[in-house]
Amino acid sequence: MIGIIGAMDEEVDALIEAMESTGGAVTKAGMVFHAGVLRGVEAVVVRSGIGKVNAAVCAQILIDDYHVDALVQSGIAGSLNKDIHIGDVVLSRDTVHHDVQAGAFGYPPGQIPRMDTFAFEADAKLLAAAQRSAAKALPDVPVHVGRVLSGDIFIKDQEHKDRIAQTLHGDAVEMEGAAVGQAAYLNNTPYLVIRVISDNADQDANIDYALFERMAAGRSVALTLALVEELAGRRCE
Repeated sequence: MIGIIGAMDEEVDALIEAMESTGGAVTKAGMVFHAGVLRGVEAVVVRSGIGKVNAAVCAQILIDDYHVDALVQSGIAGSLNKDIHIGDVVLSRDTVHHDVQAGAFGYPPGQIPRMDTFAFEADAKLLAAAQRSAAKALPDVPVHVGRVLSGDIFIKDQEHKDRIAQTLHGDAVEMEGAAVGQAAYLNNTPYLVIRVISDNADQDANIDYALFERMAAGRSVALTLALVEELAGRRCE
């Protein structure tokens, strides 16, 4: 079973509608978990709400209550890389918290004190499957594998953008992925973050986000569905 998380309705509604059969909806921690069959794979689709705490709580419920075999966070993000443009896909190589600062205790930016890792590495098999899926579902869309930075801040300032991009070598920025990555790491559960770029995380971010949110969310849904189909096909081989 795969757990699919989106922060907003725009990122999950079409996935829920695409379910071929459902086992009913369960509400927990203010989140509605839709369990059923999606493109031949048992899945749970849920809107976590925005932010790292929501995402982490959601991921833990999926692991504890639904015993998912993998987690996929799907949605939209801002670009931190000049070579990654609005509409492009970013697949997580790893995820890092950009708003963790414990330098007073000798830790570098992004490092959670007393954890044995700086970045949460995505699952290699899920990543490869997503790359194959993107080539089929979005053949004309550039796909990048990179580092996704997460924090409880909507980045819309060039100076802030440049600082976190240069310090943490990030390629995309959003508000949930590293929390899902951390939950996955702590529970030894494979995970992947799929993001489509809606803005450039700069002074025009508010305008670009409003213009391109629907397009970016639509592409993230298309790629997520293609990934589920890819996983179903691999299981049948």
